[in-house]
Amino acid sequence: MKLQRYGTIACLALAATLGLSACGSDNNEPASGASASGSAAAVDCATGTLNAQGSSAQKNAMAEWIKAYQQKCQGTTINYEASGSGAGIQAFIAGTADFAGSDSALKPEEQPQADAKCAGGKAIHLPMVIGPVAVAYNVSGVDNLQLKPATLAKIFAGKVTKWDDATIKADNPDAKLPATTIQTVHRSDESGTTDNFTKYLSKTAESDWTLGNAKAWKAPGGTGAKGSDGVASRVKGADGSIGYMEWSFAENAGLKMSKIGNGNGEFAALTAEAAGKTIAGAAIEGQGDDLKLKIDYNTKEAGAYPIVLATYEIVCSKGLAADKLKLVKGLLGHAASAEGQASLTELGYAPLPETVRTKVETAVKNLS
Repeated sequence: MKLQRYGTIACLALAATLGLSACGSDNNEPASGASASGSAAAVDCATGTLNAQGSSAQKNAMAEWIKAYQQKCQGTTINYEASGSGAGIQAFIAGTADFAGSDSALKPEEQPQADAKCAGGKAIHLPMVIGPVAVAYNVSGVDNLQLKPATLAKIFAGKVTKWDDATIKADNPDAKLPATTIQTVHRSDESGTTDNFTKYLSKTAESDWTLGNAKAWKAPGGTGAKGSDGVASRVKGADGSIGYMEWSFAENAGLKMSKIGNGNGEFAALTAEAAGKTIAGAAIEGQGDDLKLKIDYNTKEAGAYPIVLATYEIVCSKGLAADKLKLVKGLLGHAASAEGQASLTELGYAPLPETVRTKVETAVKNLS
């Protein structure tokens, strides 16, 4: 599997691409060593049923965690539907999801709605998966495309419409660029990937990207496709196209990926190490057990790939139903444990940085 070679980098977790069922993927054993075995006996088993949904970026990670937990703890039924971040949040607010997976934090107007589901508590963000967003393209004869943030913003805003435009030539002085019309591809569904990608554009190229950030795509023109798999398929099938998607989808589709300009003035290729450098600079901006991350998209770290996202589990800090509390703590506690994180390496994931992991683990223990 292509993605396995990234599993040893401990700076980030890569969004996986396979479908999700309650029993997950087969034959994915936890990584060996003290970190994996040390927490094996500490799984807090519970019985009952959980229903959760949201981010498709984390669906294979969730499949592995569910599989491992159910193997250790009989009498549990855990369902995770990869419906997308926006749908997951709405399900949590509606009370049909016990927790939600989201690639972006709750909006200011969503926070009080989510808090209302938490008797005596608040809805908090627990980062579990961190990964980069690829800018993949399909342009005949072009193999090493590199784009500054302003150029990328102009392309997706519809201000640059031909591949041989002078703006793109300036970023690629040695490339033979065709006069092909640019076809941008974006998510048609509400997506945390879109939210993070547009947040990157608004923070790094604000004069060229004036549309802010949101889960729903706001720029005119272009072609919409559902899910990162849909975007990857569209890009793969059309010469002259360019789109954004979680890294693993671009890898699995065999797409070429652009180098992206960072705050240090370099064009950085998307690698585990390069994305990890940006993750390492993320700060926690939430209060208490609310662990929202603030990512510096203008990072000046040498070699850093700047477009990354964090996938959160959104859950009540207090007020979980009595018949759900122990099971939510058991599953998320396993996910946040050293064993839970290490078990994902064969799927192309890597453990959360230990400084973040221990904070998440403590926050899960504090759920009530």
